[in-house]
Amino acid sequence: MRSMQTSWDIFCRVVDNYGDIGVCGRLARQLAAEHGARVRLWVDDLAAFKRIWPDVAPERMTQSCLGIEIVRWTEPFPPAAPADVVVEAFACALPESYMRAMAERPAKPCWINLEYLSAEAWVGECHGLASPDPRLPLTKYFFFPGFDANTGGVLLERDLFRRRQAFQSDTQARAAFWRSLGLAPPDGTETRLSLFCYPGSRAEMLFDCWREEAAPITCLAPEGIAGDAIAAFFGQSAPAAGGGLRRGNLEVRVLPFLDQERYDCLLSACDCNFVRGEDSFVRAQWAARPLVWQPYPQAEDAHLRKLAAFLERYCKDLPTAAAGAVRALWEAWSRAAGAGEAWPAFRAQNGVLARHALTWAASLRANGDGNGDGNGDENGNGNGGGDLAARLVKFCSGKL
Repeated sequence: MRSMQTSWDIFCRVVDNYGDIGVCGRLARQLAAEHGARVRLWVDDLAAFKRIWPDVAPERMTQSCLGIEIVRWTEPFPPAAPADVVVEAFACALPESYMRAMAERPAKPCWINLEYLSAEAWVGECHGLASPDPRLPLTKYFFFPGFDANTGGVLLERDLFRRRQAFQSDTQARAAFWRSLGLAPPDGTETRLSLFCYPGSRAEMLFDCWREEAAPITCLAPEGIAGDAIAAFFGQSAPAAGGGLRRGNLEVRVLPFLDQERYDCLLSACDCNFVRGEDSFVRAQWAARPLVWQPYPQAEDAHLRKLAAFLERYCKDLPTAAAGAVRALWEAWSRAAGAGEAWPAFRAQNGVLARHALTWAASLRANGDGNGDGNGDENGNGNGGGDLAARLVKFCSGKL
C-alpha cells in the first residue's frame, strides 16, 4: 500500500477533553505530512479540539486545517463514502450507516480499533488481533500502542528530536518562549514545573510542600486545570490566564491553553512536568525531562495497574533510591494521597532523574527508530519499524 494513494477516516469522541483528540489530531497530521495520506478526522466536540488546535472553527461542519479535513461528527450521521482505512479511536463505535457503507464497498476498508496506550505485558499478545463483525462482512483489527517492539509503538514525528534539541540548546529561543507567556526567563535558582492534572488530584498538598522550598518554584497550570486545588490552598479562586498567586517560595501561574507545538515547548523548557492521560504523557517522555504521570482514573483501580506496569519499565535502570522516589511520588499522586510527603525524596534525585529522562527518550526512540521506513513484520511491529504512525501504515499495507 502506498499511503499517498489511500484515504483515511479517523473517528474520535472526546471523552477526556484533550487526551483522545490530542492523540487523534497528532496522528492525523503525521499521516498526512509524513505518509502522504488523505485524512478526514471526524470529531464530536470541536470546541475542545480548538483549545489545542486554535485554527479549528467549532461552528463549521467541514474545514481544512493543518493538511487534514476536519468534519463535525453529528447525529444523525451524514452520508459519507468510507475511506480505504477507517480508524475507530479508543473504541468510540462507528455510526451504523457508515458501517453499512463500509460493508457495501467491493474492496473492504481496513478497519482499525486504535486502543489506549499501555505498558502491560498482555498488550503485545493482543496487538494486531482480528475481530470479525458478527453482522456484516467486515473485520476489525485491534492496534495497541505500547513500549515494546511487538506493539504499535508511540507517536513520534520524524523531526521531533531535532526540534527539541534545537530549542533546548537555544537560550534566546527559550527566553522568547517564556516572554510569550508573560514570564521572564528563569534565573539560576528557580525551578519551573508544569502541572496538567485531573480534578480531585489534591495538588494543594504539593503546593504546601513547595512553598517551603529553599529556592523559588514556579508552577505553571493551564487555565481550568487544578482550580479546586488552587482555591483550597490560596483561599481564593484561581486567577484567569496570565494571573498568578504567591505564597512563600511558591508562585502558581495560570497559563492559557497552548496549542500542541507550544505545549511541547513548555514541556521541553520546564525542569519537571506533571502530566496526565496519554497525549501529554508521551510528549513529556519526548521532552526528556523528569516527569510525574497520572493515568486516567478507572473503575476498580485499573489505572493503578497501568501505572505499575509502566513504572516497572521506567525504573528498571534507575538506582534503587531514585527508583523508590519515583514510585513513591507517582503512586501517591495517582492515589491523591501523600504526594507532599513523597516530593522531597523525588526532588533530591533531580540530577539522576534528569539524566535518566534523556536515556529513556533515546531508548524509546530506538525501539521505534522514528524513521517511518515501514520495516518490520506484517503487523507493523518494530525491530526498527518506525513510530506508531509508520507501524500503522505498515500494518494496513497487508490488509488492503
